[in-house]
Amino acid sequence: MKKEIAVPEIGESISSGILAAWLKDDGATVAEGEEIFELETDKATLGVPSPAAGVLHRGASEGDEVEVGQVVGSIDTESSEASEDAEPKSADRAPAESSDESTEGAPETLSPAVRRVVAEHGIDPAKITGTGKDGRITKEDALAAARDGSRKPTETAQRASTTGSLPAPSMPTNDRQRRVPLSNLRKRIAENLVYSRQTSAHVTTFNEIDMSAVMEIRTRHKESFNAQHGVRLGFMSFFVKAAQCALEAYPEVNAYLDGTDVLYNDYVSIGVALSSEKGLLTPVIKDVATRDFASIEKQIIDFIDRANAKRLKPDEMVGATFTISNGGVFGSLLSTPIPSPPQTAVLGMHAIEKRPVVVADQIVARPMMYAALTYDHRMIDGREAVLFLGKIKELIEDPTRLLLGL
Repeated sequence: MKKEIAVPEIGESISSGILAAWLKDDGATVAEGEEIFELETDKATLGVPSPAAGVLHRGASEGDEVEVGQVVGSIDTESSEASEDAEPKSADRAPAESSDESTEGAPETLSPAVRRVVAEHGIDPAKITGTGKDGRITKEDALAAARDGSRKPTETAQRASTTGSLPAPSMPTNDRQRRVPLSNLRKRIAENLVYSRQTSAHVTTFNEIDMSAVMEIRTRHKESFNAQHGVRLGFMSFFVKAAQCALEAYPEVNAYLDGTDVLYNDYVSIGVALSSEKGLLTPVIKDVATRDFASIEKQIIDFIDRANAKRLKPDEMVGATFTISNGGVFGSLLSTPIPSPPQTAVLGMHAIEKRPVVVADQIVARPMMYAALTYDHRMIDGREAVLFLGKIKELIEDPTRLLLGL
């Protein structure tokens, strides 16, 4: 009996995607629920599980654009001809694995997902230490090697340099260069940011925030908070709640331009920018007014875990009325973030550093953070932008206001 493998429903706004990589060979035995291929949309990359246990028969190639509901293969639930570790016969391989697409020097034991990483990054498989069963190279091993620079020019990489989707360079590439097509996610990010810059009048205003009070609260209550809620109390929940209060006080910052009209949002949903292997992801904390600190921290941890596991849903990436980006986790001292259309503004958090400041006519050292608000000047005047950022500064420097709703 054969069970069809269909592209699953992945969100109201998503109707198609790219079959980015098969995670199992054609003819391999798979377990029910085991991820068998990766589906890449313009918002996230998702692992798709097997609908049944049995032998995998692939019906689509890596790189194919597939529609929701489209059948891309099947599971033979009665066959026992192949084991999970068996390699597919050459006649049964998917087109993406034909001999002219193989990587020079790549051993035949490489899985399709590993072959794809090896080809895209020009990695020498002989220099990769495998951590899989019987020392086999996993996709994670290949990605780690790519990050470490253990690569050499390959025939596939050289071919990509002349046939890839990126614009041709003014001079021919050499054996120390590689050309890799942009992923759908990266393309979408690029399009959104360029569109934002071309269609908006961006201005950035800055302020600096004394983080002493928040740091003192975290130090005093971190153990009891963790014990009661099972999650660490971080800085982001303070800024999310402070942004909610500021957006309610200055609704223009939470509004959009829609042609010649202004669309006011009577709710606050905040996107939290996260870094992942696939690039910048911004999952959305919906209806922040209904969330407490513990709920926000749990949601952020859940987003991070599922982003790393490629389990974020496309619907979780849309619907934000405002975004917070924390470049400080990477040590950024100052930046000017770009709002994501149709949002009007974005808040940038940065690294906390001790700096001399004047308090009660005395120079003291305080943990300070620069905060940046980039906004669309067509929608927001400088006065409102400065007051909005000032409101966030007040709430962070006196976080009891957040608890009292002041």
